[in-house]
Parts: sequence; structure tokens; C-alpha cells
Amino acid sequence: KNRFFREAEAAGRLSHSNIVPVYDMGEEEDFAYIAMDYVPGVPLSDYTVSNDLLPVQEVYRIVRIVAEALDYAHKQNIVHRDIKPGNIMYDSDDKQVKITDFGIARITDSVKTRTGSFLGSPSYMAPEQMTGSRVDGRADLYALGVTFYQLLTGTLPFKADSLANLAYKITNEKFTPVREVRAELPASATRIVNKALQKKPEKRFATGAEMAAALKREMF
Repeated sequence: KNRFFREAEAAGRLSHSNIVPVYDMGEEEDFAYIAMDYVPGVPLSDYTVSNDLLPVQEVYRIVRIVAEALDYAHKQNIVHRDIKPGNIMYDSDDKQVKITDFGIARITDSVKTRTGSFLGSPSYMAPEQMTGSRVDGRADLYALGVTFYQLLTGTLPFKADSLANLAYKITNEKFTPVREVRAELPASATRIVNKALQKKPEKRFATGAEMAAALKREMF
């Protein structure tokens, strides 16, 4: 319960047009709650199957917006730790994009960010998160790279029949290049995905702003 309130407080510190705001938190007799803004639209997970993908240019725009919003959160020392299509809301009418569920975010400068807590969705986890090492914003950018890959191709870069096998693949194996999955994608998709999904954090984009700049520069 203490962690719940700590994380809710962290999320409540964020004020950004592309992050779902947390308005309140509290406790009743049998449960604790977070009150967040209502956001119209659907999660991007609705657009992760190969016969129902968004236009490539729109995927670039959405991922750029998310990268910019993450850059803002990281500057507040808050790491989301569970970036995935299901946690990004998209309204097809007005094209609004909002990150939701900072509920398991940790304040990275807190003494409570000890290793050993296995949080997040395994398919999107960076290698250092899989191994229980300390994570920073570059783990979110890795997860955004996985999201980018999935929104472009309708498949995940790493799939396995067990958590142990998935962890091994993420930490040790190469993924199928994005243009081998979908040949008509621009060359920039390969460059951006390859950098975002580097095994070592120091080889990835250093910040969300850097990743956003790459996406903006390569938009066509």
C-alpha cells in the first residue's frame, strides 16, 4: 500500500498534455484508489495486428509524441517501466495521444528503487530490466522501440513460450530486422529500431528528446 501511494504521488507530479493526469488518490475501508482523467479513444494495442495497422507516417508521429512525453517524465526523475501499446491511448478522431498508467512508475532518485522488483510487461522489457538491474529512462525508450516495431509490423521482436526463454532471447539474441518482416518500410525504421533495441543502455538513444528528434527528422 505504501508503494501504491508513493507511485500515485509520483504520477501526480506529472503535468503534460500527452500524459493522462492523476487527480486524486485515497483510501477506503478495503481498498486504495487513484482517480485519473477520462481519455476517449482506444489503446494502441488495437493496432498491433498485421491486418489492422496504422499508416506508417502516423506511427512515426505517435511514437515521436510518446518519446517527447517520456523525455518530460524522465526529467522529473520518473520512469514509467511499463511502456507498451496497451498503455498508450489513441483517439482516431482528433489524433490525440496520451500515455496512461504511470501506476508502477518509480521515482528514480528514491532510495526505494532497489533491484529485484519485477515490474512491467515482459515482452517490452529492456535486458537490464529483465535481469533485475537498476533501470533509468533508457529502459522506457527500449520499450518504446519494441512498441514502434510492433506498430510497424504487427509482431513483436522477441517471442517465446516461457518467461525464461523470453528473457534469454531479450538479453542474448538478435531480432528479425524490421524490413525483413515488412519490406516496404523506410530504411529509417531499421535505423531507429536498431538503436532503440540495443542490448546495452549506453548504445540506445540517450533521451526521449533524442529519439523524438530522430523520428521527426526521418518522417517522410
